[in-house]
Amino acid sequence: MTNSKTIKNVAFIGLGVMGFPMAGYLQQQGYATRVYNRTTAKAMDWVNRYGGAHGETPAAAAMGAELVFLCVGNDDDVRSVVYGEHGVLASMQPGSVLIDHTTASAELARELAAACAEQGIGFLDAPVSGGQAGAENGVLTIMVGGDSEAYANAEPVMQAYARCCKLLGPTGSGQLAKMVNQICIAGVVQGLAEGLHFAQNAGLDAAAVVEVISQGAAQSWQMQNRYQTMLKGEYDFGFAVDWMRKDLSIALSEARKNGSHLPLTALVDQFYSEVQRMGGNRWDTSSLLARLQKPA
Repeated sequence: MTNSKTIKNVAFIGLGVMGFPMAGYLQQQGYATRVYNRTTAKAMDWVNRYGGAHGETPAAAAMGAELVFLCVGNDDDVRSVVYGEHGVLASMQPGSVLIDHTTASAELARELAAACAEQGIGFLDAPVSGGQAGAENGVLTIMVGGDSEAYANAEPVMQAYARCCKLLGPTGSGQLAKMVNQICIAGVVQGLAEGLHFAQNAGLDAAAVVEVISQGAAQSWQMQNRYQTMLKGEYDFGFAVDWMRKDLSIALSEARKNGSHLPLTALVDQFYSEVQRMGGNRWDTSSLLARLQKPA
């Protein structure tokens, strides 16, 4: 397996709002980074900003890379850039490591690990938390599943854009941990939305209330970072409702398999469907307050 101290060449597949800055941090930290994006113009924008290079296909981008990172949309998107004559596995060499930052299913992680193992390639499922701001500021949290040797080689490189990175168990553990993350966020955001809604209807200065209660047990990242925009009705930023519903769908599906009961998560998922019907598909997840304020 590649020694992290000798890693020079990496590839990054997927330059969305998360992948674009993440790949940028790799290049800035001295790793020769070759990128691929479905829209070539986006890849060229990245090259013009950070340097590095781009490949015309995922396979071309991954050629010669010791570590290949993915950050795309869903299970099918991952498969589309991994398999086939133009997929990364067509050009990755034995001893290299494939790291999937996509929030996807644990089942896909196990599938990819098996496919990589057949070619002597390491694999890590490594979904991230922290949103667009975390990616842009290089302070993401990375939840990882996979082989400890592959992790030891990839972890120092992932630190280029991470505040916290931890191996949590065998393949699939990273994706399962990300499901826990999204389950917890869904409940917290709904509670914050209801609290602000109640404060407004009670005639309180909601902002002043939050300034007080955020110093106590009610404090959360969501409260600290979202209450002001929620009170202003501003949602045109952040982690989109569409993405959250995709993530919650994965979590609810896994819950059915392992016998977990997630009534609150299922309810909040339905609340997000209401936000979508209001036209809030791309609104931030904090837009749960908007459905409470809509005209009766």
